[in-house]
Amino acid sequence: MMAVRGIVVTYETIREWCLKFGQTYANDLRRRRPHPGDKWHLDEVFIKINGKDHYLWRAVNQEGNVL
Repeated sequence: MMAVRGIVVTYETIREWCLKFGQTYANDLRRRRPHPGDKWHLDEVFIKINGKDHYLWRAVNQEGNVL
């Protein structure tokens, strides 16, 4: 986006931005992530692929978010 506008940014500038703003950005993303609810269930299935048995599972909370 910046190159389209004629702004030249070096790798060092990007690195410094990451050091300055990266942790705050990561914390905001972590805060917005769906939190597991107090009720959840486990989906399990056994399947056979090329003659070999496989066990698949996933945990899902009451809103349907995969844990």
